[in-house]
Amino acid sequence: MESTFYQLSAKTPQGKEISMADYKGKAVLIVNTATKCGLAPQFEGLEALHENYKDKGLVVLGFPCDQFMGQEPETNETVEETCKVNHGVTFQLTEKIDVNGSNTHPVFKYLKDELGGLLGSKIKWNFTKFLIDKNGKPLKRFAPITKPEAIESEIQKVL
Repeated sequence: MESTFYQLSAKTPQGKEISMADYKGKAVLIVNTATKCGLAPQFEGLEALHENYKDKGLVVLGFPCDQFMGQEPETNETVEETCKVNHGVTFQLTEKIDVNGSNTHPVFKYLKDELGGLLGSKIKWNFTKFLIDKNGKPLKRFAPITKPEAIESEIQKVL
């Protein structure tokens, strides 16, 4: 039976549809991001993972979110440029989304249901990371303070 993950989609900052089904056979790392967060240096680590493993089957998807102390002031029009200029980001970003509350994006609703954290199904802070295997199964949830390089061995296992 096909994973529910592959029935989900997101949009680019320009409004173009991204189907998770496009990532069948690839490992996916999903992260809620914020450019003004104290954890924003993690963008560089996420980009390093993207660069090192994109040809081996890893997709990194950043979901900008402004639900934590207004730390994502960028708009859909400016977020990609800001991430590229300030952090060298070339991995795919989505439009700004909510990760908690009544407007939670369906991707995050699904991931929180599958992999609850310390706060149950709530996302605690920016840079919460979810690793999905090549069959669309959510495998692991990583805390915001977990640096991207610390999860590299987990990524290698699923590739």
